[in-house]
Amino acid sequence: MPKNRLHVKSGDEVVVITGKDKGKRGKIKSVVTKKMRVFVEGVNLQKKHVRKSQQHPNGAILEREGSIDVSNVMLAAKYDARRAKRTATQPATAKA
Repeated sequence: MPKNRLHVKSGDEVVVITGKDKGKRGKIKSVVTKKMRVFVEGVNLQKKHVRKSQQHPNGAILEREGSIDVSNVMLAAKYDARRAKRTATQPATAKA
């Protein structure tokens, strides 16, 4: 059986196509091929509560990216090309 091969890799510019962050763009920070998930900058932000430490003397609430399933992202170039093709072929219809 072949290894998991994904349509995206680290550093690619992607668009989220489904979910709560639909339409957001960002670069892929890392890819987890075994779980078929990606981490995208600025997408799926989650709050992490941190205990008191030397770095955070009063504790803190940090925001960090959570993973997204790879099927929920599309390369930005492909997304833009598909969108341009759709708008070019559809005739402008005025609804009254």
